[in-house]
Amino acid sequence: MTSHQVQYEILLSQYCDQLEAVKLLRQYRPYFEMIPSLRRLTNSLISIPLPVVKLDRARDGHSHVPLPCDIALLMCDPEWKVKTGREIFIFIHRPGEDFSNLLDRWRQVEVILGYDYYWLLPWKHQQMMNEKGEAHYPLFVTLEHTPDRIIKGLAGCTLPTIAVTINLPEEPISTIPEPDQSTSVEA
Repeated sequence: MTSHQVQYEILLSQYCDQLEAVKLLRQYRPYFEMIPSLRRLTNSLISIPLPVVKLDRARDGHSHVPLPCDIALLMCDPEWKVKTGREIFIFIHRPGEDFSNLLDRWRQVEVILGYDYYWLLPWKHQQMMNEKGEAHYPLFVTLEHTPDRIIKGLAGCTLPTIAVTINLPEEPISTIPEPDQSTSVEA
């Protein structure tokens, strides 16, 4: 896995956590101010990685459609435990993705959310009313390796963008343990 892919995966897994998502929103004040309650953050925000919605009417023969964004953040009223109408969609710049591809992902989300839809919520939040949101807000996350043409394009479109820096560990972390050559098992 390349270091750019690792950076993307780190951000994707990081923003699945509600408190980390709030740290991201803190960097873009207009979205941070949308959070219903700062005292009850875990009840004010639902973070959905690689989200899927169920369309009221089937589109292209499918009723369940994955949204081409990386994270969906749904605002919730912590007292009433209902979803508010504000929804933020995070688009992390993917390795090898150019400006037109990144912008096209946002446009596809806009088209899909133009239909009546329902959220497929995480198990913890399935009791919540999950109908169509009233307002959709994009947030683009760029990294050190994001080309200047993408950053300039996002600025030219006046799309909210946050630049993030990630420090990778110096040594790669092995997820597969090496077999111990000194011991053998006899059957």
